[in-house]
Amino acid sequence: MAGVSLQTGSTAQRADVRRWRRYLADERAEGAVYRNLAARRSGEEREILSALADAEGRHEQHWLDLLGDDVGRPQRGSLRTRVLAALAKRFGSVFVLALMQRAEDRSPYADDADATASMAADERIHGEVVRGLANRGRMRLSGTFRAAVFGANDGLVSNLALIIGVSASGADRHFVLLSGIAGLLAGALSMGAGEYVSVRSQRELLTASAPHPEAGRAVADLDVDANELALVYRARGMSESDAQTHADEVLGGATVTAPASADDHEAIGNGMSAAISSFCFFASGAIIPVLPYLFGLQGWAAIAVAAALVGIALLGTGAVVGVLSGASPIRRALRQLAIGFGAAAVTYGLGLLFGTGSA
Repeated sequence: MAGVSLQTGSTAQRADVRRWRRYLADERAEGAVYRNLAARRSGEEREILSALADAEGRHEQHWLDLLGDDVGRPQRGSLRTRVLAALAKRFGSVFVLALMQRAEDRSPYADDADATASMAADERIHGEVVRGLANRGRMRLSGTFRAAVFGANDGLVSNLALIIGVSASGADRHFVLLSGIAGLLAGALSMGAGEYVSVRSQRELLTASAPHPEAGRAVADLDVDANELALVYRARGMSESDAQTHADEVLGGATVTAPASADDHEAIGNGMSAAISSFCFFASGAIIPVLPYLFGLQGWAAIAVAAALVGIALLGTGAVVGVLSGASPIRRALRQLAIGFGAAAVTYGLGLLFGTGSA
């Protein structure tokens, strides 16, 4: 399809050309994101990302055909897409994939008559492909990252609440500082120990649920006409008919179901890694509200500085969780901030209620 001329076209046509040029720039930038991500991957993931880059090239050609002679000088894509391309080139992390997932989901092609139905469908499918790749990264991060993010958030909120509550009771700076350090150490140790026990318990339960390694060797000695092999599969959730069919197949030469896959264990994470992450990140969060008191501030000045520092950190952790979950980083950040400050406000009120004076 030949492009319209900016020299002779109407105002509406000129607006179309500007929109097509913007789409063209975005397609080129998105293709660059996928190529940069592919360059940092190998095997199947590299092939998938390269295929996505090729698909963006098809969309790019569509807008080139529409523009014809009015393609003009190459434009820069949207700021978001250019930032993603730079991040993909330097880091290639799951964060970029999560952001690209949101970008694909917000494609305007479904409501644009100049984009074909297949292009709109492509963008929707691209979103699902990127979602799948991002989920792989989330699975790899799930154990230690979950412990890290929520450990930091717990440290921020709990120690801010503790310090504000103690300050409101009228305690002096040294007592508040001692309380904050005690809260940091107690909370970090508790978080680390709890995370270790939790992850180890999950891994042990998963191992206990896997078939016994000696079970396969017993199959060869089973009486074909009288055995309980079908009961094994019924106990695992199969219907009676399916269990009997599968048992017959096993007796006919197949093997007993393999133990739980390594992916299941990977999703849970490593107990020691999760414990260390919880300890360190809780401590890194809990130290922030203590900083004003370490530097000699007290009273309202210390509370204000502590609240401001914690607020910035809560916005950061909330945004990170939002990015990784494929949700709005701003909404998650504001939600995190509201929850944290809400808890601090409650403890401050309790401190005033039971204390001997104001901070």
